[in-house]
Amino acid sequence: MKVYLDNNATTPLDKRVLDAVLPFCGEYYGNPSSMHAFGRDVRAHIDDAWEKIAGLLGIRENEIIFTASGSEADNTALKGAVAASDKKHPHIITDAIEHPAIFNTARALEKNGVRVTFLPVGREGVVDPDDARKAIDGNTVLVSIMHVNNETGAIQPVEEIAEICAEKGVLFHADAVQSVGRIPVDFGEMGADMASVAGHKFNGPKGVGFLYVRTGTRIRPLIDGGEQEGGRRAGTHNSPGIIGLARALELSIEELPATMERVARLRDKFESAILSNVPDSSVNGGGARRVPNTSNIAFKGVEAEALLIKLDMEGIAVSAGSACSTGSASSSHVLLAMGLTDRQASSSIRFSFGKFNTEAEIDYVIDVVPRAVKQLRAIAARA
Repeated sequence: MKVYLDNNATTPLDKRVLDAVLPFCGEYYGNPSSMHAFGRDVRAHIDDAWEKIAGLLGIRENEIIFTASGSEADNTALKGAVAASDKKHPHIITDAIEHPAIFNTARALEKNGVRVTFLPVGREGVVDPDDARKAIDGNTVLVSIMHVNNETGAIQPVEEIAEICAEKGVLFHADAVQSVGRIPVDFGEMGADMASVAGHKFNGPKGVGFLYVRTGTRIRPLIDGGEQEGGRRAGTHNSPGIIGLARALELSIEELPATMERVARLRDKFESAILSNVPDSSVNGGGARRVPNTSNIAFKGVEAEALLIKLDMEGIAVSAGSACSTGSASSSHVLLAMGLTDRQASSSIRFSFGKFNTEAEIDYVIDVVPRAVKQLRAIAARA
């Protein structure tokens, strides 16, 4: 049996989304910026997608800037806000558990003279809003906090932090890549000035995302060129991607209550079985408020990479951390920031469930994981 439990890295494309996308890979091929009928036909569908996305997330159509990825949206938010600021000594605030798209962008800005504060997190991997309040000063341009952590699934108190930023007159950005399509999200209610989204996280196509930018928020374009996106992001629109993103978002939100209930049940069944049948195992961030699909488990005495390979041989796809950090020899910066030791962090595996996972698949994983861990521990004991 093959079981895919790496849905936080990416999700399989919903066949209904594929059906929506295919006409724009063939029949509708015009450039949506062209004035002729071929272009106008495609532009009409993109405008419909814009309207659909805005309505689903409680925002305005002109507050959406389509991008090629969540990473581009994150970069645009941070770099664009700093570039548009009139602060002589700009300062931004983020936290120690951010996705590399934010964490490394902040580091890059730091090398260019921007002062950066990385807020700590508690043992459950959650930011304290009071820490954000204390870190804001007269030079602070932006606070960026992810809505949901990609490794543990912990939900951050973004609404509280957004309210603090509004009081202080500071921009607030939320990386919502792991939350949109998985839990109820309304950007209007959240209070964020900017938020990032990636289509492939909720069974849409890869290579497309968007940045929500609240009306009146000043940012400098990351990509210069044509007048697409009102001059805020140049480049020919990715028509198939945009149409697919809108359809995927529509489906995920329509089916969200049922999907959340079913996925949570599968995740809880899995965690209960693993903790009962695998000695010295624990859920990282298990005490936090989490999205229903994510389980990060530490297996004492087992190297995560060895377990990942072992499970892959059994047809089970999981992750030892962020897919964007693959190839890194270091332990997860997220787990280390939560207070885990290097040994504990390097023994942790992320299981992320999706709407297409079945009960039979989870039963299979529950059977395989304890045996795999036992075998690896026996090998380590003999070494």
